[in-house]
Amino acid sequence: MCGILALLGCSDDSQAKRVRVLELSRRLKHRGPDWSGLYQHGDCYLAHQRLAIIDPASGDQPLFNEDKSIVVTVNGEIYNHEDLRKRLPNHKFRTGSDCDVIAHLYEEYGESFIDMLDGMFSFVLLDTRDNSFIVARDAIGITSLYIGWSLDGSIWVSSELKGLNDDCEHFESFPPGHLYSSREGGLRRWYNPPCFSEAIPTTPYDPLVLRRAFENAVIKRLMTDVPFGVLLSGGLDSSLVASITARHLAGTKAAKQWGTQLHSFCVGLEGSPDLKAAKEVADYLGTVHHEFHFTVQDGIDAIEDVIYHIETYDVTTIRASTPMFLMARKIKSLGVKMVISGEGSDEIFGGYLYFHKAPNKEEFHQETCRKIKALHQYDCLRANKATSAWGLEARVPFLDKEFINVAMDIDPQWKMIKREEGRIEKWVLRKAFDDEERPYLPKHILYRQKEQFSDGVGYSWIDGLKAHAALHVTDKMMLNAAHIFPQNTPTTKEAYYYRTIFERFFPQNSARLTVPGGASIACSTAKAVEWDAAWSNNLDPSGRAALGVHLSAYDKQVPSVSPGIPEILDNVHLKMEVSTPGVAIQS
Repeated sequence: MCGILALLGCSDDSQAKRVRVLELSRRLKHRGPDWSGLYQHGDCYLAHQRLAIIDPASGDQPLFNEDKSIVVTVNGEIYNHEDLRKRLPNHKFRTGSDCDVIAHLYEEYGESFIDMLDGMFSFVLLDTRDNSFIVARDAIGITSLYIGWSLDGSIWVSSELKGLNDDCEHFESFPPGHLYSSREGGLRRWYNPPCFSEAIPTTPYDPLVLRRAFENAVIKRLMTDVPFGVLLSGGLDSSLVASITARHLAGTKAAKQWGTQLHSFCVGLEGSPDLKAAKEVADYLGTVHHEFHFTVQDGIDAIEDVIYHIETYDVTTIRASTPMFLMARKIKSLGVKMVISGEGSDEIFGGYLYFHKAPNKEEFHQETCRKIKALHQYDCLRANKATSAWGLEARVPFLDKEFINVAMDIDPQWKMIKREEGRIEKWVLRKAFDDEERPYLPKHILYRQKEQFSDGVGYSWIDGLKAHAALHVTDKMMLNAAHIFPQNTPTTKEAYYYRTIFERFFPQNSARLTVPGGASIACSTAKAVEWDAAWSNNLDPSGRAALGVHLSAYDKQVPSVSPGIPEILDNVHLKMEVSTPGVAIQS
């Protein structure tokens, strides 16, 4: 991932303003440690912090068309850039960068080219011929992006809040699947998939069609000029990603550069469910496996850094981001710059355990649509920023546009969880890869129950966080929570603790409004809480809150203060170890 920052139409083109833009751009340097660039045209500035994945030698940004009248700063990957180049035979490209096609596509097709891009991206494009500009974000919001407005009439765009929050009067998350056009003076949606309509799909389930669609989504993400690996938790989604990658790596350009040995990475507390399952999958697939351990105290010590980088106070996002943040640092230290991950599957297939309670296929489908539309505020935000904090890029094949079209076109009756028929969560995905002749995974891994990442790294992780928060937030503080935080009032001591840290870094009202709120059970939307009346008394984003569904569900609601808290923390020891050697790059 890279970091982009743009200041458009400001009233000051002085050297002091240029210095300020450079200063703010440096706040994003963690996203792109390989090179920095800044282009100024009158009262417009386009800055870029580069993480070099494709064409590291010559793909520095901002990028231009032939006569440099079109300028673009981009964060992301365009997987179909080679095909797009073939559609532009009369254009000359300055670099081999996948993002180089954007300026030329605009020159050829105007603002209507966005849907031609197959990838994840956020970009700002400036047409110096009339000083117009466009801003666009990928379909689902895999890459992070914010837009802000200053009192002088200027518009700011940044990959992260910290790039613009101090200089804008108001700012907000740039909506995924949208385009901002200065000519039209507003936003418009460019991504309108069939699943976003009100109609309930009726296409029969075809396991081979689903399998081929996902294999294609993984294969196209093997495009890289740098060392890479896969994140492997041992759950269904990451294990399928690893299996497909291992199966198809040999014939790729990446294999010719770096060898056919796939590297996999996992993080967890000592003895956690994920570590055990991931090791088994890695042994089955023959990957070079890297297992990272952390303690509850390691995670607690990192919370402030995590909130600064992830830019949220959402409880479940912080719980899951912390181990991912720690793992990303270790991965980058091994010389790896890109990883493929399994985010998005649970939203598409109704994989969260609360989907067991969906009353009918219509409600099931509508909830999956709500979850997909909200991904940019939760799992995409986590995966993007937890890895980008250390200059690591995460790619997510489940959120491939073509795969989403196939998966979301299936009659949701097939996705419904029917335990009496042996159909557990994500049964359609599991069945699609249940190949007796050439197995993708061991059966018990293929049919392993869903574990949310924050649970799978070790159940004591969440319990330890709650205990730590209880030591720092008093009952008296909770009584005043609604007065201190009237927007998205924290209802638990853990939420209150995170909120105070977030407000210290991002005190503006606009910042707190970028974070979603509402009741949730096991990562549900507020609407799905209505599916079971008992859930309203057990609201917690952990999968273990799905009473009667999760095999290790909470016996009862964990109290906000426990007499055993000091003992829990006294027994936490600082430890972070790597059980395998660094990545050996083959020439």
